[in-house]
Amino acid sequence: MNRRLRRLLDDGRLRRHRTDCQEVADLLAVAQRDIADAQVDGVSVDRRFATAYSAALQLATVVLHASGYRAAAQRGHHAVTIQVLPELLGRGTEPLAAYLDSCRSLRNTSDYDRVGAVTEQDLVELLVEVERFRDQVLAWLGSQHPGLSPG
Repeated sequence: MNRRLRRLLDDGRLRRHRTDCQEVADLLAVAQRDIADAQVDGVSVDRRFATAYSAALQLATVVLHASGYRAAAQRGHHAVTIQVLPELLGRGTEPLAAYLDSCRSLRNTSDYDRVGAVTEQDLVELLVEVERFRDQVLAWLGSQHPGLSPG
């Protein structure tokens, strides 16, 4: 276990977790629903972005749970879930984690501070990245945790 994961466990921000196929399938279903919902016209761009972000968070949670962890239910749990992706998926995912963390901040601004913080381009980019991330998570599950992989 690397130092970052150890520190997060010691600080109580991460906890050990044992998942199963049903929990993983349920999280993947939520992510898929959110991807579809984020593409519905007639809903504000801000809300669609928040929904796409939720899909990304669910996918990151799949990675976290399959790796034997869960984020503690406390302030900052979204950030922890996203920021540990490179430790769990590999160093090549640092740009993805940084991007998703920036989306987390933008979603917070949109949800809590002001309307119109998100552009249509922000939404389109996030949807593309979330679909790529979903494919990456499914491939990772199949290779690293085949017992938890759907179908």
